[in-house]
Amino acid sequence: MRASPTNSKSPNGERKRRWGQRLRRWGLEGAIVLLVLAAVHWYKARPLAEGMAPALSGRAIDTIEQINLSPPLERPTLIHFWASWCPICKLEEGSIEALAKRYQVMTVAMQSGTEEEISRYLSERALDLRVIADPSGEIAQQWGVQAVPASFIIDRNGRIRFRRVGYTTGLGLRVRLWLAEIGV
Repeated sequence: MRASPTNSKSPNGERKRRWGQRLRRWGLEGAIVLLVLAAVHWYKARPLAEGMAPALSGRAIDTIEQINLSPPLERPTLIHFWASWCPICKLEEGSIEALAKRYQVMTVAMQSGTEEEISRYLSERALDLRVIADPSGEIAQQWGVQAVPASFIIDRNGRIRFRRVGYTTGLGLRVRLWLAEIGV
């Protein structure tokens, strides 16, 4: 018997052709998704403060400590805007608290109620954070924050080195704080 030559009409050749088409389509769809995500990230970050950090002062909730963020800073600082009603902020709470044990971290509770309500929220969730209440959103407005969570890393000279709206991993923030610390 004679073996028939393989051609693109064979089941195997047809399968390979369809598989190649799928891979090309998936690659194109993946590239479109990444492009859309990058555009959304850029759009959300547009209004955020850049350059020198705006003033940040107020009394930390649950303490008599008066916060006044002005250069020169002892070390790089994470300024984190969050809200008690924000589900994404709740995902970040643990990593923000862990960072606060090792780095200088100041958080701003944006439109989350009175100091007493924020204090109750913190104790219910067993969070130990330095928090300034921003019930009217005035501080957030000075920083260009229109959505939470929003994170800023400020270097020793008061310059904003990193700014982001949306979820950011603890590792990502830790690396950026470290880079700001070594002056990169």
